Amino acid sequence: MFRVARHNDFAQIVRLYRQLNPDDPHLTDGSDAQAFARILATAGLYLFVLELDGAVVATTYLNVIPNISRSASPYAVIENVVVDESRRGTGLGKRIMAGTLQAAWDAGCYKAMLMTGSRRPATHAFYRACGFSGDAKTAYLAARPS
Repeated sequence: MFRVARHNDFAQIVRLYRQLNPDDPHLTDGSDAQAFARILATAGLYLFVLELDGAVVATTYLNVIPNISRSASPYAVIENVVVDESRRGTGLGKRIMAGTLQAAWDAGCYKAMLMTGSRRPATHAFYRACGFSGDAKTAYLAARPS
């Protein structure tokens, strides 16, 4: 089942995020739970999950951003796309991305963007299969100085 995340999904989503970024530090100060609650409470921010048999097996994060250009149509940024590593290659990624993109279109977005740091050809093939074009625009990233 594709749905918006609920407060009690926090631990399962963090488990998936650890698969995405295994080197991230484990937070013990509660700041991750506070950020999660803020995301759930903020209009235009959507944490989606795909649930199977009571377990969260995939997640995406959709940001719908207000815009003045393009007839004041919002645009979307999708982040943190994760499918449980034990279930990758089973079509769950396409299912959650289809739901996430539909939510962006339902919100009136004129485009949806995402970036990946992966160099794996399979990751890029996956995003192309979901309807994304790798050559439509050029992305640049400025990292916060250490």
